Amino acid sequence: MENNALPVLALRGKVVYPCTSVFFEVSRAKSLKALEEAVSHDQKIFLLNQRDPSVEKPSEEDLFQVGTIAKIQQMVKLSQNILRVFVEGISRARVLDYQDVEPCPWAIVEVMESVHFPETGNQEKAIFRSICELLKDYAGKNPKFVTQPIQSAINSGALLPLMYELEAGLPLELEKKQLFLEETDVLRQSEILMEDLTEEAEISDIRNEITAKVKESVDKNQKDYLLREQQKVIRKELGEDDVSSEGDEYLEKCEKLDASEKVKEKIRKEIHRFKGVPPMASESIVMRNYIENMLEMPWNKASKENKDLKKATEILEEDHYGLEKVKERILDYLAVRSLTKKGRTPILCLAGPPGTGKTSIARSIARALDKKYVRISLGGVHDEAEIRGHRKTYVGAMPGRIAEGIRQAGVCNPLMLLDEIDKVSSDYKGDTASALLEVLDGEQNVNFRDHYLEVPLDLSEVLFIATANEPERISKPLLDRMEIIELSSYTENEKFHIAKRYLIPKQRKVNGIRKKQISIPDEVIYEMIRSYTREAGVRDLERKIGRLMRKAARAIIDGEKKLEVREKNLEELLGMAPFSEEEKAAKPQVGIVRGLAWTSVGGDTLSIEVNVMPGKGKLALTGRMGDVMKESAQIGLSYIRSVARTYGIEEDFFEHHDIHIHIPEGAVPKDGPSAGITMATAMLSAITGKKVRGDLAMTGEITLRGRVLPIGGLKEKLLAAKAVGMKEVLVPDRNKRNIKELDKEITDGLTITFVEDMTQVLASALV
Repeated sequence: MENNALPVLALRGKVVYPCTSVFFEVSRAKSLKALEEAVSHDQKIFLLNQRDPSVEKPSEEDLFQVGTIAKIQQMVKLSQNILRVFVEGISRARVLDYQDVEPCPWAIVEVMESVHFPETGNQEKAIFRSICELLKDYAGKNPKFVTQPIQSAINSGALLPLMYELEAGLPLELEKKQLFLEETDVLRQSEILMEDLTEEAEISDIRNEITAKVKESVDKNQKDYLLREQQKVIRKELGEDDVSSEGDEYLEKCEKLDASEKVKEKIRKEIHRFKGVPPMASESIVMRNYIENMLEMPWNKASKENKDLKKATEILEEDHYGLEKVKERILDYLAVRSLTKKGRTPILCLAGPPGTGKTSIARSIARALDKKYVRISLGGVHDEAEIRGHRKTYVGAMPGRIAEGIRQAGVCNPLMLLDEIDKVSSDYKGDTASALLEVLDGEQNVNFRDHYLEVPLDLSEVLFIATANEPERISKPLLDRMEIIELSSYTENEKFHIAKRYLIPKQRKVNGIRKKQISIPDEVIYEMIRSYTREAGVRDLERKIGRLMRKAARAIIDGEKKLEVREKNLEELLGMAPFSEEEKAAKPQVGIVRGLAWTSVGGDTLSIEVNVMPGKGKLALTGRMGDVMKESAQIGLSYIRSVARTYGIEEDFFEHHDIHIHIPEGAVPKDGPSAGITMATAMLSAITGKKVRGDLAMTGEITLRGRVLPIGGLKEKLLAAKAVGMKEVLVPDRNKRNIKELDKEITDGLTITFVEDMTQVLASALV
């Protein structure tokens, strides 16, 4: 036995056992002083329990004689006079001498060691397992009893720590807990614990049985009947019979609704809830909106499709000029739908520059099929709830745009146009593009889940058509579910026919002008296309025609009978032409080469200028070039240095000269892999002093060995070259197949020379 002198802290109704950790709060002055003394004596303190917890100032007679030596692990000050203490029980001890002195009582204690441990390992395991089985039975009736310390003790397999943790956690009287603490015989302790666990399990059974009997004693049907009768009387007194009649109307509509039984059951359930809510409650408005939306949804109501391909062809030809391949692909698509009777064919995505008629083609398809047309603009949509809907529990909740579009269409099989699908974005509210996957995936959209509706919505009958300006901006998984149909730039001839057949009659009607009140000859239309618009589509051309119509309206109001539009008065009507013939460069020049570029609004030309000056061999790049274009310039320079001797360039030329490459319009960002041969040609021209043909344009990427790589956007680039009067265009040899797909109207008047390496490029370009 070991004797210790330790400060004493009196506990009220909380027994601390060895091998356990406990939190308790201290507020009495002597207890606070005892903690201070303990801190200066190896953090150890002697914990004794009061026989009567209500005694405020206990003496030696008020305390049990057996307690626990504990080590203070942590103290936290909660307020001015309260400390929260975390202690760990070390061993139990008996008081030998108690001294109630200032500032706190002290005691000389004798540590009490445990005796009569299990004789063998198997005996200990048997006791441990018996305790665990009793614990399992008790914990099944009291699920929150097994705490982390108890679980840790079970996992460790140690008998004494488990017994102390369980005895500390059981809801026993203070005397029982103290008796367990004073018992030094381990086998007797295990018996006491098992008795306590069994007794507490029986108490839990009796308590649960009493609770169940009390619940069963209430007759649910009788209770519901009484409540309903009371509710009717209360409503009648308050004059709220309208809610009941409104609910009955909803039930009547629900029975007539053409929908599955699952949907009807959901609506009925909501109507019954609605009838039980007072009309002035905020919940009533939410429920009414939900019920009305559900009843207005066309669950199984479908329109009959037109399967006459001849009629569809006539409508497409009537509404659109040109676009032969696009029309052919759409008619193939409609033929498949007619045969399969389902819309499980790929989702169409019309991709092309602005103003090329993507939205109007979708409208024409709807007219050709006799389908309801719904347009959903996705530009700038960044909230996933816009697609999937809001939870109806939120204030202001509403269905998603897909479900709302079907509700507005009134049928379950409309043509739904997802406009500007490449411009959806994501933020902390969710990934919109991922939400669209479920809409556009034929395997998933049979059971599309709208958060507001809370029941599956079948989208398999909906004909989805998407539009995009730049398909590469669409996320890859979403793009994989769509079939891209390219709408490229219009030729000058196509723009002329579109203006004459569609745009001029449309603008006449919009502005209230009769046919005999304005005259726009063909040459004026061509002049507007060449000098007043540079675009892939016809949107700007339509605006210019609209301006002419407004000028005609003003002239008629001023007393004139007719507005004659001629080339000579076009500048007076539309202002100075923004594009002129002066941009055409026909004279050969040194260090200036005409390149071709593709943009999201069509093709364009750009002049690349190079100057050589004395210096230290630096390469300067200006004109807001992107990283890819800068790399092309470096590759071009490396190629020129490798063939310098062939063109009579001195070996030390590059060490004593700087090269400056500039692309005019420095405020416009430029990037892409198709200006390599253009920059290389311009650099060689500036270095050797040889002139480059002014009526020649080129496009293609260059490698270090001088090979010319293929490019994209060839149609737009050739149209841009024709617009500025180029006679010859150098095109990579591997783009031959693209040239074959182009109409003769595009290539007529242009000499297209295919090149495989830089020697061919330089042979054609240098004078």
